[in-house]
Amino acid sequence: MSTRTRAAVLVESGRPAPYARSRPLEVRSLALDDPGPGELLVRVGAAGLCHSDLSVVDGSRPRPLPMALGHEAAGEVVAAGEGAEFAPGDHVVLAFVPACGHCPRCASGRPALCGPGAEANRDGTLLGGGTRFTGAGGDRPRHHLGVSAFSEYIVVSSRSAVRVEKDLPFEVAALFGCAVLTGAGAALHAAAVAPGDAVAVLGLGGVGLAALLAAKAAGAATLVAVDLVDAKLALARELGATHTARDTGPLRELGVEKVIDTTGVVPVLEQAYLAAAPGATIVTVGLPAPDRRLTLPALSLVAEEKTLRGSYLGSCVPRRDIPRFIAMYRSGVLPVEALLSHRITLDEVNEAFDRLRTAEAVRQVIVF
Repeated sequence: MSTRTRAAVLVESGRPAPYARSRPLEVRSLALDDPGPGELLVRVGAAGLCHSDLSVVDGSRPRPLPMALGHEAAGEVVAAGEGAEFAPGDHVVLAFVPACGHCPRCASGRPALCGPGAEANRDGTLLGGGTRFTGAGGDRPRHHLGVSAFSEYIVVSSRSAVRVEKDLPFEVAALFGCAVLTGAGAALHAAAVAPGDAVAVLGLGGVGLAALLAAKAAGAATLVAVDLVDAKLALARELGATHTARDTGPLRELGVEKVIDTTGVVPVLEQAYLAAAPGATIVTVGLPAPDRRLTLPALSLVAEEKTLRGSYLGSCVPRRDIPRFIAMYRSGVLPVEALLSHRITLDEVNEAFDRLRTAEAVRQVIVF
């Protein structure tokens, strides 16, 4: 027995913009297999659009196609496979790395680097292997990062799911699966922002603004927000930025010692590294195209004691950190609802990617 679902399927990467015209995503009716052992059937309540999705649409991060896109979501468990440790009616936030719990990285407390999870995500399969969607012609669309959020119903590994309180609105809960997990995690874990720090956040999309909110919550004294879009700079000021800029120039004069780059633009990361104060930690969470190379003066690593590190999934443990971040949201110190710029329907997904591409949106959420 299977479930019918409507899902946004990416049929071809690299189609020319505007996407409202070229329609790289098609909303299709698909059959969805029942959940197997350790899997969940989830009714999606809300799903966010992220630059990581856009990078698949525009072809800068190739993925096997066709693929049911989307990786940031919250929803309600409809059915649970054997051993899944969830029950129908549970509300869940989905993380985009399904952590097996057994590999060396998981065992050392770094589930974002799970080996089997990374392999499944690369292949467009679930953690348990294979795919669960079937199209009208018998094709089997792949899964995006184990989630495929742009679908009314999905089957996911229970290792992708974190149980949350039922009174949390889905459109807010979804943000904790990527924007908040990645941005707040980068600030609190990878950069380890502490009271009194001078911090800069580069790129003010959903991830960047979540990092800014977390840095403020951690007590940053100087908080520099950098972007090219005036409306985003204005929003950053409303959310606590002490300084705003359109480039990395102010970082050195303000003595910035913690930098969080969310742009995925290699020259921006290079400029931020050079502009940061001696002894600074520079954290990057953006995903450049796989063929890009970074060039830095090697001497500065020693002579200026700078640290450059990556952070994937915010260097978080989702089952530990999503509840923590939700508690910060409920206490008022992490007002992530401010990231919501658009609420849309599934059928508006191509137009929404145009807004994301032209920086007209912060976080757009499909509300089912």
